[in-house]
Amino acid sequence: MLRPAILATALAAAFPVSADADLDALRAELKEMKSTYEARIRALEARLQQAEAAPAPIAAQADASPQQSTAAGNRFNPDISLILQGKYAHLDDIEHRQISGFLPAGHGHGTPRGFSLDHTELVMSASIDPYFRGYFNLALLDEEVAIEEAWFQTTALGHGVSLKGGRFLSGLGYQNQQHPHAWDFADNALMYRALFGEAYGNDGVQLKWVAPTDLFMEFGVEAGRGAGFPGTDRDRNGAGSYALFGHLGGDAGASHSWRAGLSYLHSKAHERDSELEDIDGMHAKTLFSGKSTTWVADLVWKWAPDGNAAERNFKFAAEYFRRSERGSLLCEDNTGAGGACDGSDDAYRSRQSGFYAQGVYQFMPRWRTGYRYDRLDPGTVDFGANSAFLPVSEYKPARHSLMLDYSPSEFSRLRLQYSQDKSMENARENQWLVQYIHSLGAHGAHAF
Repeated sequence: MLRPAILATALAAAFPVSADADLDALRAELKEMKSTYEARIRALEARLQQAEAAPAPIAAQADASPQQSTAAGNRFNPDISLILQGKYAHLDDIEHRQISGFLPAGHGHGTPRGFSLDHTELVMSASIDPYFRGYFNLALLDEEVAIEEAWFQTTALGHGVSLKGGRFLSGLGYQNQQHPHAWDFADNALMYRALFGEAYGNDGVQLKWVAPTDLFMEFGVEAGRGAGFPGTDRDRNGAGSYALFGHLGGDAGASHSWRAGLSYLHSKAHERDSELEDIDGMHAKTLFSGKSTTWVADLVWKWAPDGNAAERNFKFAAEYFRRSERGSLLCEDNTGAGGACDGSDDAYRSRQSGFYAQGVYQFMPRWRTGYRYDRLDPGTVDFGANSAFLPVSEYKPARHSLMLDYSPSEFSRLRLQYSQDKSMENARENQWLVQYIHSLGAHGAHAF
């Protein structure tokens, strides 16, 4: 009977001794861990101080040869793209196509009947260094090769100021800076065909300033060689053309944005050649020498639900121009071919205008449809003494265009377009165009 009591007394006496031993062991282990971590922290701090005191090898190499480092970094950095374009055109058999009442604008790219290949564009762009970027656009068509653009632009002047130099498309108007693959229709507006043939490009310089305001404000001035229509290459020192432009824009709520602008172009021409029909219906070559001034007003409005253009969006664009020319016009002698011109050279005056308005609606992802209306006014034209040989037209060219396009991806587009063309006084033509546009490689986003 005494054994359980003795056992209980022994266990009760043993428990306090065991608890005290465990606590001592835990305290010793914690002290050891603390000492270990403090030693490791001191070691890491020492290594950090050594690293801060010694220069990094990579940084030292970059500082020693910044030009070599920049060259190595830029060796393979240009964005390169190739734009493939082609179309099928169902057109009437018209030998000489031109806009009635307007002097032909030179280098316009006509559309042949049937299957044809449009210009293939080779595009390259890159940052040159921290101070400049460059852009290059080469257009190729069979045996024809043309440098459309090749320019540099500053990136570090600050205060919203940039300087561009080289060959570039002028900042005047809205559509002028767009290459054909960026157009919303398969061909250009009649307005641009009458003014420049396609677009106004120049060899020169452009100074532009974007104001640091909530309202978008852009102002620019250009001076250049002025060799493109309506000017000519005069092979002289100084500038042959000047351009001024200003644009305002902004957002109206979350779904709307807009931009409006006004531009001015002054150019000089010396013996700028054109072909007209004389009063006998024969082709007569004319040479204009004088000054040409052009005003262009443009407006663009865009809508996308809550600013998301992926599903649906709409764009409205319109431009109006007014051009005045003053100088002399020579109508070369074509009497030997049965014409009426006898080589007279006399004063020439003209004041002409025109506009286009278009709307493009993306009604579902990848699908768009659009309508464009073109109208030109020959205004007042005074041929002087040559009025006896060259008829003055009061006909107002016009055109209606409908298009539907499908973009399987951001790199390709297929388009169907119908136009009722009344740009020639004695011809009303129904035109059907089927077009493809494919982009290979990296290509930057297009402007607003």
